[in-house]
Amino acid sequence: MAKALMIQGTGSGVGKSLVVAGLCRIFRDMGIRVAPFKAQNMALNSFVTKEGGEIGRAQALQAEAAGIEPSVDMNPILLKASGEDGCQVIVSGRVHSNMKATEYYAFKKEAWMAVTQAYERLSKRHDLIIIEGAGSPAEINLRDDEVVNMRVARHTNAPVILVGDIDKGGVFASFYGTIGLLDGDADYIKAFLINKFRGDLSILRPGLKMIHEKTGRPVIGVIPHLGDLRLHEEDGIPSERLSGSKVQRFKDSKIKIVVLRLRYIANFTDFDPFLYEPDVEMVYSLWEGDIENADLVIIPGSKNTVKDLLFLRENGIEKSIKRAVKKGIPLIGICGGYQMLGKKIFDPLGVENSHKEVKGLGFLNVETIYEETKVTSQVVADITDPSFLSPDLQPSPPGLKGYEIHMGRTTGDVGLFNLKRLAADHCQPPTLPEGSVKGNVWGTYVHGIFDNDRFRRGLINTLRIRKGLRPVKEILDYSGLKDDTLNKWAIYLREGVDMKFIEGLIKGDIFS
Repeated sequence: MAKALMIQGTGSGVGKSLVVAGLCRIFRDMGIRVAPFKAQNMALNSFVTKEGGEIGRAQALQAEAAGIEPSVDMNPILLKASGEDGCQVIVSGRVHSNMKATEYYAFKKEAWMAVTQAYERLSKRHDLIIIEGAGSPAEINLRDDEVVNMRVARHTNAPVILVGDIDKGGVFASFYGTIGLLDGDADYIKAFLINKFRGDLSILRPGLKMIHEKTGRPVIGVIPHLGDLRLHEEDGIPSERLSGSKVQRFKDSKIKIVVLRLRYIANFTDFDPFLYEPDVEMVYSLWEGDIENADLVIIPGSKNTVKDLLFLRENGIEKSIKRAVKKGIPLIGICGGYQMLGKKIFDPLGVENSHKEVKGLGFLNVETIYEETKVTSQVVADITDPSFLSPDLQPSPPGLKGYEIHMGRTTGDVGLFNLKRLAADHCQPPTLPEGSVKGNVWGTYVHGIFDNDRFRRGLINTLRIRKGLRPVKEILDYSGLKDDTLNKWAIYLREGVDMKFIEGLIKGDIFS
């Protein structure tokens, strides 16, 4: 069985996911067969493996950092919130059912079986497993039923490093309180790691000494605040990407992309590649000043498409979108956003909500009906109708790679792409028409489409030409740039953390 190390946190959003990714890259570079593992993930950012299984996006990034193919065993339980009191439960990559919180707690025995079986399979294939916890292990109302924090540490006998975000405030109190609330399980916590530190380290040192004295555990690293690393986040949009001011902030020389900040936004990592483009400025916003002055508006995926559509309608944002399209501003819908662009959405079985029929935004001549079967597959797509690209940039690149995650079937004026599904249970028919375009509006189910470098640059250059700017010839290698960012993050982590202490925790002969 593999050795194990666990990264837990004082709360959500303290940086556990990226710490695990950085450690995976460090140990990979040491020649160790390392893999990530998170027993239960609650996130709307997900990824589809080659087998067609759905896992948290953070675990896919961690697998990338480890230099291995993502697997459903890395995240056996994925919870996708679909409303205020319920979520879709995905077990070993496949939808099990929709459950309310009380129903899920009754399901924990089956969930724990899936967790232990996945860990055993993963452990047989690797030398070291870096385990990520969820939220805080000290949520005393959840301790008896949890399957992701100390229960996993006990099962795997994994030493734990507790991460705290000092930028949130109260990091020492969080460390001290976590130890105090865990009783005997506190013995698994061997050290603390402080993340997102700003300022003079000498001012922090008395606190480091005092927390060691009070808990018997050292702080083995202080990581500086690095801002937005432009790496896939688990389930929250970094504040740097949000439009929080009703003041026109865009630079005239940049292409302005506005992604609608939906309440149930899913897979916003689709748009991370734009963050690397020097001539693009992208924000997540619902303000009409951003929408109606953009060069491109994107409606992203949603875990509750109808609720988000009705929210746009009830708050006047639909009118702003329509004014933007009337001005000639291009509009793109991805997955749930694509469904919103059509004439109607039908849900006769109540798959997503109680509305049997809802009027869409009406930009595309398509309709969507929700079905119980969820399509999860990696895909390859060829563009059959490149009218949304500038004629100077056609023909567009073939063989676009991406993946589908949706429960709706869209029919009508469909045929923007010719799609091939790669997952074994979704590969019939061999190819099928997908996506729709009308004027300056188009939509698709293909997530990850902007990861394709030539396609992304072609789209940006189309926007540049429309704005009276010259096309840019240079095509960025997004995958390479992301890998460089992972390397730089691993260097920061290696320099800021006592790696010899961590190696000592893991022990064994894997470092020989």
